[in-house]
Amino acid sequence: MSTDKLDSGPIKGKRTPVATTRTNPRRELVENQIFEQAIALFSERGFAATTLQDIANATGLTRPALYHYVKSKDDLLAKLVNQDTGGIADQLHQVSGDSTRNAIDRLYSMVHESAHRLAQDPARFRLLLRSESELPDAVFRAYDSGRRRVLKEFTTVIQDGINAGQMRPVDARTAALAIIGMTNWIAWWHTPGQKSTAEKIAAQFADMAVAAVSLPNERREAMDGPHGAISMLRQDIDLLENLLADRSSGKST
Repeated sequence: MSTDKLDSGPIKGKRTPVATTRTNPRRELVENQIFEQAIALFSERGFAATTLQDIANATGLTRPALYHYVKSKDDLLAKLVNQDTGGIADQLHQVSGDSTRNAIDRLYSMVHESAHRLAQDPARFRLLLRSESELPDAVFRAYDSGRRRVLKEFTTVIQDGINAGQMRPVDARTAALAIIGMTNWIAWWHTPGQKSTAEKIAAQFADMAVAAVSLPNERREAMDGPHGAISMLRQDIDLLENLLADRSSGKST
């Protein structure tokens, strides 16, 4: 790919269009090609071991031409962090803040979205995790901020479910960490193209996550605010007293 074709200047005698180069479809196509080739090289060789010359060679550009599209490797890694970590955090925030849906529905959608992303392109997640120690300070801060936002969104929706009597009274943050950890593990065992599709994996993981924290249906239906909770607690105490009475009388429990 020659630099003349990629970077031809304005034609003499004609005014340059007002639109910025960022809206140029051809430029966006080249930038996307550079990005995808860079991510592939980072995954194969590691971020530190990959040079801009390697990226230029992979995309068919000279190194000077490459600088018209990207300033440094850090920019490419920052774009990956923004798309993956920042992107999922933004989506989860939209879902968790949807007051028209109950907490169980929101949690299902959040796990489904997270699992589906990982199953579609697990290599990207593995790349970021393996590159943590190599991330430039600014990129690492964005990466860490995105992960904290993801944890906050899961914690919030689980706490909402607990407060609404839809989920078991667990520690919301611990439950969120468990669900995130379970979902992230997809990146280490799933290979796209296998029998289990991204959609099947996402649906199964969402079902398992919801089942792990939800109250049984009969208890959820009986729960109606504080009075419902007190009523259920009395039932549990009655059951416990009966079990203790049976044991003290020598009956089998």
